[in-house]
Amino acid sequence: MTTLAIKRRSVGLPLIGFLARDISRDVNIVFYLLMIALTGVVLAVKAWGIVALAMTALALVPVMFVLLIAITRG
Repeated sequence: MTTLAIKRRSVGLPLIGFLARDISRDVNIVFYLLMIALTGVVLAVKAWGIVALAMTALALVPVMFVLLIAITRG
């Protein structure tokens, strides 16, 4: 019998690592990313109406909970 050598790759999120490296090099990238996200929301509202805005707000609920907990912990 023959055995095949299997290469193990580390599984990661390529988009997150790429953005983290860019942000560590230049802080202004955060503002560009915010503008891209805002443009995406505006285009989604233009295409699907107020439902896209409601889904965006619903997706941001956990983020707001984390921010509120971080504020209260000091």
